[in-house]
Amino acid sequence: MTNILELKGVSKGYGENQHRSEVLHDVNLTIRDGEFIAIVGFSGSGKTTLISLLAGLLLSDTGSVTMRGNTITGPGPERGVVFQNYSLLPWLTAFQNVKLAVDSVFPLWSSAQRKEHVEKYMNMVSLGHAMHKRPGELSGGMRQRVSVARALAMSPQILLLDEPLSALDALTRGTLQSEIARIWEQDKKTVVLITNDVDEAILLADRIIPLRPGPRATLGPEFAVNLARPRDRKELNHNEEFKRIRNTVTKYLLDAAATQKSAAPVAREIRLPDVKPIDLRLTTA
Repeated sequence: MTNILELKGVSKGYGENQHRSEVLHDVNLTIRDGEFIAIVGFSGSGKTTLISLLAGLLLSDTGSVTMRGNTITGPGPERGVVFQNYSLLPWLTAFQNVKLAVDSVFPLWSSAQRKEHVEKYMNMVSLGHAMHKRPGELSGGMRQRVSVARALAMSPQILLLDEPLSALDALTRGTLQSEIARIWEQDKKTVVLITNDVDEAILLADRIIPLRPGPRATLGPEFAVNLARPRDRKELNHNEEFKRIRNTVTKYLLDAAATQKSAAPVAREIRLPDVKPIDLRLTTA
């Protein structure tokens, strides 16, 4: 299995000069062609910064981010991204939102080819019946399906999922987890999932890699998920290996958070000057 994506010594910060804050520090990651990777971490640990570096939406301060040996310098159709907030154009139908991406990536295709391609992926995410509805007429789960269809319809080599299910209710989230697993089994595209849900990571991924809490967050050791596919959520709850992986990953994240908290510098006390306000009331003659 060949390597498709690599990060070597990657660091990224925000701000300028003495006010600069390093979010990610010395991140190293190798992703193999066709595998499903889950990166888990607490909110605010730098997960979105990491996925933005992979997508080419941000450039690293140090180190290298490469795809098949070529440096990533910006976004590209070979990397499809599904965001948490859907990112759909509200005045277009679901079909038109997906077609807009297809028109951009495959401009030389005939109109009939592009229409057939869009319909294929709308049906793949079980939205064939709703493709002519606008986002405002769709539920949150259906909008996220449109986002997944749009990313897949671009025929990317790698699919980047930035906490795509975190804003959904538990029932819809479970349904879409199953849809993502089914689509991955069907297409076998390389997938990188960013999530804060350890159970979701175990259900979907081949490898789980925790992101240690920031500032200066970095990746921890990987945990292999050697569970047979397809995976059934109900059956996993009674699976001893599932429980072991869940406990191991959760303990690592909690221990890393506790270590980071204890190492954090104590806030410096700031003394304010003892200044009394000027009396601006009008005086009477």
